[in-house]
Amino acid sequence: MTPEERAAFDRRRRARNWAILAGLLALVALFYFISVARLTRG
Repeated sequence: MTPEERAAFDRRRRARNWAILAGLLALVALFYFISVARLTRG
């Protein structure tokens, strides 16, 4: 694997990791807001 291929591979992996992090944070926020809504409603 050439250094250019390795750099491209690392960039793709980093972008995928950020996308997974964003998805997990969105899921956590969704569960949090659902929980708050259920607690305040009744």
